[in-house]
Amino acid sequence: MFAPALPPKFHDWFAARGWEIHPHQEEMMARSHEPSLLLIAPTGGGKTLAGFLPTLAELSAGGHEGLHTLYVSPLKALAADIRRNLSTPISEMGLPIRVEDRTGDTPSSRKRRQRADPPHILLTTPESLALMTSYEDAARTFAGLRRIVVDEIHALAESKRGDQLWLAMARLQRLSPEMRRVGLSATVEDPGAIAHLLARHPDPCPILQADPGPDPEIRMLETEARPPWSGGGGAYAIPAILDEVRRHRTTLIFHNTRAQAEIFFHNLWLANEDGLPIGIHHGSLDREQRERVEAAMVQGRLRAVVCTGSLDLGIDWGDVDLVIQVGAPKNVKRLVQRIGRANHRYNAPSKALLVPANRFEVVECVAALEAVKEHDLDGEPRGPGPRDVLCQHILATACAGPFDADALFDEVKTAGAYSGLGRAQFDDCLEYCATGGYALRAYDRWQRLMQDTEGRWHLRDPRAAQLIRMNLGTIHDSDKLKVRMRFGGGRPLGEVEEHFAAQLNRGDTFLIGGRIVRYEGLKEMVVEVTRASVRKPKIAVFSGTKFATSTQLSHRILRMFQQENWPGLPRHTAEWLALQREISALPQPGRLLVESFPFEGREQLCLYGFAGRNAQQTLGLILTKRMEEMGLAPLGFVSSDYATLIWGLEAVTDPAPLLDRAALHDGLDRWLAGNAVMKRTFRVAAHIAQLLQRNAPQARKSGRQATFSSDILYDTLVKYDPDHLLLNITREEAMRGLVDFGRIEEMLARVEGRIDVVRLDRVTPLAAPLFLEVGKVPVEGMGRERLVEEEAERLMAEAGLS
Repeated sequence: MFAPALPPKFHDWFAARGWEIHPHQEEMMARSHEPSLLLIAPTGGGKTLAGFLPTLAELSAGGHEGLHTLYVSPLKALAADIRRNLSTPISEMGLPIRVEDRTGDTPSSRKRRQRADPPHILLTTPESLALMTSYEDAARTFAGLRRIVVDEIHALAESKRGDQLWLAMARLQRLSPEMRRVGLSATVEDPGAIAHLLARHPDPCPILQADPGPDPEIRMLETEARPPWSGGGGAYAIPAILDEVRRHRTTLIFHNTRAQAEIFFHNLWLANEDGLPIGIHHGSLDREQRERVEAAMVQGRLRAVVCTGSLDLGIDWGDVDLVIQVGAPKNVKRLVQRIGRANHRYNAPSKALLVPANRFEVVECVAALEAVKEHDLDGEPRGPGPRDVLCQHILATACAGPFDADALFDEVKTAGAYSGLGRAQFDDCLEYCATGGYALRAYDRWQRLMQDTEGRWHLRDPRAAQLIRMNLGTIHDSDKLKVRMRFGGGRPLGEVEEHFAAQLNRGDTFLIGGRIVRYEGLKEMVVEVTRASVRKPKIAVFSGTKFATSTQLSHRILRMFQQENWPGLPRHTAEWLALQREISALPQPGRLLVESFPFEGREQLCLYGFAGRNAQQTLGLILTKRMEEMGLAPLGFVSSDYATLIWGLEAVTDPAPLLDRAALHDGLDRWLAGNAVMKRTFRVAAHIAQLLQRNAPQARKSGRQATFSSDILYDTLVKYDPDHLLLNITREEAMRGLVDFGRIEEMLARVEGRIDVVRLDRVTPLAAPLFLEVGKVPVEGMGRERLVEEEAERLMAEAGLS
C-alpha cells in the first residue's frame, strides 16, 4: 500500500488561508500506510487535521463505497465539533465526502440508515461503536473500513471506555483486515504504553513526536489574602481572579469537583459588580444549558467560564487566552491538558495561573509547576484489561451471530490490554456469560448462551439481544436523578446524585447551574424545584468526585521538604514548614513520620503517608480497627492527601505493629467483607458484565431498586459461591480503585519499616490543618463505651450516688 500524496487542491487550500502544513502533518501523510501510528502533538498543533489528511486525500478522487474512516472520541461534543470543522475544507475544496456523527443523541432512524448506508467518515464514541459491532450486519457495515482515528487516546486509556474500544477495534480488524489505526494525543506520560494499547498485538506501533512548541507561561496567582488553612473553594482569591478576567478576553476557571465549581461560581457571581458575562459548565448540567455555554464561548460572548473536566479535552473554544486552575491540580497530566485550552494555536505559549485552595496546596502547586517545567508527566499503570468489560464484549459478540470460542479468544488477544489474557480466564468469562456461574446456573435469566452442533456459541434466546444492546457501555456514574423546575413547563436543569436527593427536605435550598433552587419534592424519580430568592443556599451542592494527589506529585513534595529553605514558596508557607521542622520534623522520602501528642483530652496519632486521599482514608479505617483489637480505644479519624489523624483514649507509643503488612492485608480483608464499598463496587461490575441490567424496554430501574437487587445477589454469591467470577472482579476493582490499597503497599515498600516516631506535648504545625478537615469518621467501639461509662459515673457522683 502506498502513501497518498497531498493533492494540489489541498496545497492551494492551505495557501489561500495563509497556512503552511506542519512537519508532523506532512509526516502523517507520508506514513499513512503503516498499520498503526501514534501522534503526540501539542494542543493547537493541528493533530486532528493531521489524523484526517490521509483520509481526505484518499477520498478526494472519489470511488470509495461505504465507510472509509471511523473517528472515535471520548466526548459527544468533540465529535460534533470535529464534524463542523471538517465541513469547511470538504465544502471549500468540493470534495465528494459525506461526514456524519453517531452518538447517544443521534435519532434511531439515522442510526439504522447509517448501518445500511454508512457515510465515508463516521464520528462516534466507544459506546456507539460497540453497539454497531453487535448487529448482525456489522460485517457489511464495516466491509470497506480503511482507517480508525482515536482522538484524545490518553483520556480513553485511563478508563474502561478504552478497554471497550480496544476490544471493538479487535473485532473491526477481523471484519476489515486492511484497517489502519491512528492515535492522537497532546499529553502522554508513557507513549510506549499507549502505543501498546493502540497496536494490533503483537505488531509494534511506531510513535511520531511533533515539535512540542514553547513551554507554557504558568505561575501561581498572587493574592493579598493568604490561603486558608483548610477547604477547597478558593473563595479568598475571587477579587484577584476577577481582576484577571477583566484583563483577558476569555478565561476558563477549572475546578476539580462539580461541587467546588458550583460554590465558586455562586460566590464569583455575587462579587461580579461589573456584570461581566460568566457561565458555568460541568457534566451534571442539562445538555441544552451546556450547549448554550459552548456556543457562547465559540462566539466570544463570555468573559469567563467556571468549569470542571467537562472542558478538559480538545474542543477549540475560540478566544480563550487564560486558564486558571483553582485548587491543586492533583495530577500533572491533567494540569497540562487544561493549560492547553489557552491560546489554542500552534507554537503559541499557553498562559495559566494556579490558585491553591489552602495552605498545604501552596506546596503542591509549586511541585506541580516544577513538574510542568521539567515536562515530567504522571500516571498510574492500569494493569491488564478488566474481565467485566470482556464479559460484556462476549455477550455483544453473541448478539452479532454465532461465534467460535477459539477464534474469539485469538481475536481478543490481539487487543493490547488483553494480550496477556490466559485461556482459563477467558473460559471463566465465557462460562459466566453462558450460565451466570455455579450459584446462578439454575435461573433462566442468566442462561444466555448455548452451543450448537458445530460447537459454536450463540444466544439461547435471540430476543435477549435487545436487552444486551440497551445495556452496553462502561460509564457508571453514581445514581443520578433529573432536576426540573416545577413550573414553567418543567425546564430541565441537570442531575443530582440520588443519595443527595434523599437527604433533602421540602424547602431546602441548593445550587445547580449557578442558581439557587428550592426543593419541592420527588415526582416520578424527578427532583422538582422552584426558584429561591435567598443569597446563600442551605445545602451547598451535591458532592461530585474527589481526585487524589498522584504518586509523582507526592514524591516531589517529600523531596521539597528536604531543602534547607524554600525560596520558591510564599513567605507564610515557608515559615510554616520551618516551624514544623523546628518543633517536630518534616516527612522524608523513604521514611514514615508518625507524630503522637495530646489535644483537648484526647490522644492524637498522625501518620504522614503521602499516599493520596483514598489510600489515607483506607489506612484510617484499617488502623482504627487494629487499634480497637489492641485495646487502644480509638474514637475517630480524618484523612487528607498527605496524612491520617487518629484520636482516641490511649497513647500509641509504638506504631510499628499497627503497620505490619500482613496484618494490614488481613484487616483490609475483614473490613471489606462486611463493608458497603464491596457492594457498591460489585454493583458497578455487575452492571458492566450484565449480571444486572439497568435499562429495559419497559422502564429504567431506579438506583434504589438496582441497589436492592445487587445487594441480594452479592450476599447470595458470598454465601454460596465465594469464588464467583464477579466477586473476584469486585475485589480487584476495590483494591485498585475505591480503597487504593496499592498506594498503601507502595508506601510500606518505600519506607521498609523506617518509622520516625515523634512524641510531643502539643499539636504540630503540619498536623493542625487536619483538625479543620471535613469528613471526620467516628469509630464505634470500646473507646466510646468507656466515655459513656465515665460520663455515667460522673453524673451519678454529682447526684450523690455510687
